[in-house]
Order: sequence, then C-alpha cells, then structure tokens
Amino acid sequence: MPVPTNDFGQPVGHVVPGWTTRPRPPRAPMAGRHCRIEPLDPERHGADLWRFLCVEGEVRNWTYLPYGPFDDEDEFRAWLADRAKSDDPLFHAVLDEAGRAVGLASYLRIDPANGAIEVGHIHFGPLLQRTAATTEALYLFMRRAFAELGYRRFEWKCDALNAPSRRAALRLGLVFEGVFRQATVVKGRNRDTAWFSATDAEWPRLAAAFEAWLEPANFADGRQIRRLEDLRDHPS
Repeated sequence: MPVPTNDFGQPVGHVVPGWTTRPRPPRAPMAGRHCRIEPLDPERHGADLWRFLCVEGEVRNWTYLPYGPFDDEDEFRAWLADRAKSDDPLFHAVLDEAGRAVGLASYLRIDPANGAIEVGHIHFGPLLQRTAATTEALYLFMRRAFAELGYRRFEWKCDALNAPSRRAALRLGLVFEGVFRQATVVKGRNRDTAWFSATDAEWPRLAAAFEAWLEPANFADGRQIRRLEDLRDHPS
C-alpha cells in the first residue's frame, strides 16, 4: 500500500477510519477448551497459586520476573492481594481443566486511546507448562484484545536474555521489533528488553491458526499433530 502524503508532500501515516478510544479490559473470565482465565481473586486462587508456583514450582521460573521467589505464604498472599487491587497491570489466574489455579498472567500498559495493550507477568506452574492450555491461555488474551475489544496492537516484552520467552513469542506469531538497551533495572541487574507485537491486520491469520491447532483432531494421545507455526504458515 503506497504511503500517503500531505499538502506539503511529506509522507504521513494512513488514516484509521472511524477510530475511537477502545474499552478497557473487563474484569470478566475467559473460557476455552483446556483452561479458564479469571480475574485474580486471592481468596479463591491463593492456596492453589502458592502450591503450584511457590511450593511445587521451580525457583528458576522467577528469575526474569521483577519479584519473587516467595518463601513465606503470608508474604505471597499479601503480594497477591496487592496485585488484585491493580487495574494496570490487570492480573488474572489461569485455571486448568480441573479448576486449579496453576498460573498467572496480566494485561498491562493498557492504552485505550491508541488501542495498544500488552500481556505480561506470565508465570505458569509445572502443570501448565508445555500443555495445550498454555497456548490457549495466550490465545484467549489475544482474542479478547483484538476480537472483543477492538485493539490495534498486542505487545509482548521480555528480558532480552530470556530465550524461552523469546521463542514463545515467535511461536505465537508475534513479530520481533528489536531490543531496548538498558531499559530497566530488575533485581539490581541491567535488563535489556526485547519487544514483540501483533496487529489487528495480522489477527485473522493468527486466530485461524490458533483455532485449528486447538481442535481436538489436531491431537493424538495428547500430542500435537501439526505445529502452530505450520498451521499459520501453511494453513491448508
């Protein structure tokens, strides 16, 4: 698509027809085949999250987060209570098929005026890692942002040294945009931040791949038949 110019011959951005400020994400659940996502409720989710993230979870999973690990349940519960009060980040618990809260994730840097939103603070316990529920949970966050709320941009950021997070972003179909050098200081250490994103124009293709991947027919004995990347790049 050619770049438009103004009356001075300068290149300018394309008009966004009928654009209006988008709604903020509601405090409402999201349901899929393999998981359910609920706004964080420390009373309802606290015991499970303590067990699956702190007691049975791996300490290494806290390395790239700006908080934790937690050795004291009361301290962890107080931290959850503080997170639950926040509107940005807006924390959610991820529940498995048995209804256990086995992970956390949030919307953050919510920008309704520009239609941009980020997913982050992702911490999935061992029962959630490398399962269909992991992929579905992130699909649900994207679907709400794009299909339900009409956002234009969905962001994922991580420590540039966090190789598993970078691979996950690419597997989900997000585009690498670069590294912000010396972006923050986390736990007393420098953090360069890698940026990834998807746009509303890309969402239909991403959604079709997610939905095809999540179909029961795409699994045999609990193992995927076709990879998400293959369904996205070669849908037929």
